[in-house]
Amino acid sequence: MKKLATFLLVHSLQFTVFVKTYCLLPIAFCLLFTANAQDSISIRQLNEVVVSATRANQKTGMAFTNVYQKDIKKVNLGQDMPFLLNQLPSVVVTSDAGAGVGYTGIRIRGTDPTRINVTLNGIPYNDSESQGTFWVNMPDFASSAQSIQVQRGVGTSTNGAGAFGASININTLGYEQDAYGETNFSVGSFNTLKTNILASTGLLNNHFVVDARLSKITSDGYIDRASSDLKSFYVSAGYYGKDNFVRFNAFSGKEKTYQSWEGVPESLLKTNRTYNPYTYDNQVDDYQQDNYQLISSFKLNQNWTFNPTLFYTKGRGFYEQYRERQSFANYGLPNVIIGRDTIKRTDLVRRKWLDNDFYGATYSLDYNSNKKFSANIGGGWNKYDGDHFGEIIWAKNASTSNIRYRWYESNSIKTDFNIFTKAYYQVSEALNFFADLQYRTVNYDIKGVDDDRLDITQKSDYQFFNPKFGVNYQLSKTSSVYASYAVGNKEPSRQDFVDNAQAPLAETLRDLEIGYRTTGQKLSFDANFYYMNYKNQLVLTGQVNDVGNAIRVNVPQSYRAGLELMANWKLASKWALSANTTFSQNKIKNFTETIVNYDGEANKINSLSKTDISFSPNLIAGGQLSYNPAKNVEFAWMTKYVSKQFMDNTSDDNRSLEAFFVNDIRASYSVKPKFVKELTFNLLVNNIFNHLYESNGYTYSYIYDKQVTTENFYYPQAGTNFLLAVKVRL
Repeated sequence: MKKLATFLLVHSLQFTVFVKTYCLLPIAFCLLFTANAQDSISIRQLNEVVVSATRANQKTGMAFTNVYQKDIKKVNLGQDMPFLLNQLPSVVVTSDAGAGVGYTGIRIRGTDPTRINVTLNGIPYNDSESQGTFWVNMPDFASSAQSIQVQRGVGTSTNGAGAFGASININTLGYEQDAYGETNFSVGSFNTLKTNILASTGLLNNHFVVDARLSKITSDGYIDRASSDLKSFYVSAGYYGKDNFVRFNAFSGKEKTYQSWEGVPESLLKTNRTYNPYTYDNQVDDYQQDNYQLISSFKLNQNWTFNPTLFYTKGRGFYEQYRERQSFANYGLPNVIIGRDTIKRTDLVRRKWLDNDFYGATYSLDYNSNKKFSANIGGGWNKYDGDHFGEIIWAKNASTSNIRYRWYESNSIKTDFNIFTKAYYQVSEALNFFADLQYRTVNYDIKGVDDDRLDITQKSDYQFFNPKFGVNYQLSKTSSVYASYAVGNKEPSRQDFVDNAQAPLAETLRDLEIGYRTTGQKLSFDANFYYMNYKNQLVLTGQVNDVGNAIRVNVPQSYRAGLELMANWKLASKWALSANTTFSQNKIKNFTETIVNYDGEANKINSLSKTDISFSPNLIAGGQLSYNPAKNVEFAWMTKYVSKQFMDNTSDDNRSLEAFFVNDIRASYSVKPKFVKELTFNLLVNNIFNHLYESNGYTYSYIYDKQVTTENFYYPQAGTNFLLAVKVRL
């Protein structure tokens, strides 16, 4: 507790300085533009205007799920964002450390994180180069989220990396009318500890609001030495007028995680499932990311609203690795000569650095003349400038002149521009049409050498046109049917260029969605059919590179087809049931497997037809049964089933993840004693039946000494574990 008190004191001082330095500037700025604002305001509507340009609604004809703050709080006890979304349709989550803290991932409809577009208040968040989202860089961000929308499929036009399977849109632009202070303390298995402090001024003088959060999460992880030390803060200051507002957000995440991306070899899975091959004390990933957002909305007249946003993100950090018997030649170093002995190899410690800047602007211009027609024009421009370099910081057999020696350096500059227009037209009281046209350009320039000292200098330019159309027909006041057709195009990632000898191709996705919705007081039901037809899809091979990133390869023709069913049923006054199921087929029409031959002979080529796409289960199901015996008490039973997944594209059962069925329970009790506004206790027990399962893995095959060898590695998830949380609200 002494360490915790010291941490909170130090960071509270830093927090105060930060607020004074950065938050007063935007407030002063907005005063110049809104000095004559009236007192009657609808801040909630103003906040929603900013994110509405990139969100779907009932009239877009697309599949989506909204998650609101009250639901986020119930499960936000310390695990990363993917695990908080685990109960949503078509979702599968995984954790390198095995317990949901540290490096975590999410797949939706079988698509990996590089195909899932993530925006924060409409601002792109995916890493520009890898196109993935590293949730570990934004620990406890869910505590600042007001709502989350998950769109499945291509979805509506958005900013940043193109959605190729799903979009996750997070909104933090909420407020509370009254001032408050709050602290949350969680403790759990594997020495997991979460502490945060939240505070808000409430709405001052009907115009001003300042919100803040300071968080720290630590965990040893389920896997050996898979520890996490995560810190973050969030500050938001805003000024609201009658029809406009300006808001400045600053948030940062600092993570230090012990590397656990190697996986557990199949031979050890039954005897030592928490095995981690790394034993070097500082085999860590150490990274910090700072984010700044200036968000505004101005009502120009009765029909037009303008929503401009500026943003800047700074990231820097490294992987540190201990490597044995490394060849000097591989690092561009001369051999070491001692007397008559020539030393060609050495043990060493190296760091692979990232140092990047990401900045740009987004906007939307919204038009709403009457109930029949509404439209908006939106888009954005952003630029990424990233340096990659590697340093040797220690070597057993080397002169001191080689310490901090850089054995590779490269720079990547990526510029992304997009513009879109969306329109809704109400043909009749029951019939609505939706159109969405987007034009996007991507310019990618790489210079330098990679960690293998190979020249990766290249330049690529892409131009994409992404049309989308939808129709919604209201059958009754509570029921409707819809359909949409959307086209998405996507550029390869930096890693695709580096990992593949043959230059990867851009991908195209044509997505058809047909659905039915009905909403009643006791029963709500959704059914959605989708057919996602890909050209040159980059699919996971099942292999990973030396830092755990998945390797992908183009396949000419592939598809994902499925049926998603969702229901919410009020069983009785105190009982409620929610459930979702996805049945799907995910196929590659023709796949060519290449098995490397280390005997010096030709590689083995296997031609396969209609194989399963890797990590794409045919059945995903989730559900929750909740019981509220009293107004302030809730119990919930949550289940998740994921069928067999193949780790590569050969449909080989020997290279697969077994199906798993996991059950969790959650309990909550809240009271309002005289000395605080609210005191809440939450308990989450994960995997109550101690089911041993693996949610991720990789595989590779090779020929050596005339024999084909296949090696499988897995990421085991924790057995029964718990998190217990206490919230105090002042």
